[in-house]
Amino acid sequence: MNEQELLNLWKAQDAKLEQALTLNKKLLREVVTQKAKTSLRGLSKLKTRGIISFCIYLVVLGFILSYAIAHYSSGANYFIVSVGAIFLINIKGLYDYIKHLSWVSTIDYDGNIVTIQQKLSRLQFSIVKHSRTMTLQFPFFTTFYLSNSWFPQSAPVGYLIFQLILTGAFTYLSFWLYKNQTVENLDKKWYKILLAGSGGRSVAEALTFYRELEEYKKGGDV
Repeated sequence: MNEQELLNLWKAQDAKLEQALTLNKKLLREVVTQKAKTSLRGLSKLKTRGIISFCIYLVVLGFILSYAIAHYSSGANYFIVSVGAIFLINIKGLYDYIKHLSWVSTIDYDGNIVTIQQKLSRLQFSIVKHSRTMTLQFPFFTTFYLSNSWFPQSAPVGYLIFQLILTGAFTYLSFWLYKNQTVENLDKKWYKILLAGSGGRSVAEALTFYRELEEYKKGGDV
């Protein structure tokens, strides 16, 4: 076998290897895409159910709040302020869910991997902000039942202390959760559990799939 034949054989083997690598990359891309679609399909279902739940909850809150305002008395001040705050925070929650569902529907799984990762990262960051916002309503669940007609002037000292501790504890919990719900804490177990209810787990899974694909990539677009 002369030098030219060896060179041709080497080129043929190199071409076969390149074809195999290209096929492997294509198959891997398809597998990752399918896994990501499955995870985000679950997210879409969760967001859809969440939107329906938010709408029902807001209709109920809105009716109660409207009734309290229409039949206003100074004794309902605590109730109106508390329910009003909960109502506004949940409107923001509904807006977030609609936005997240819209973002998921615009992801082009056949597009550039970096672009997909950027969209998923934006979605993940928005879910973090949503979860932080929702914790702000916690203290108001400890005050909506109070009334100016008896609190604090007619309340026993023991109850005043109890109410102060209860509201203070929920306020601290709300502050602590708001402060510690950050992208830097996404790997912490307690935060993963907390974000799972807002779809954080699905987005994290999809991001992991694409990051692994990006690491596998050895030059050129997959």
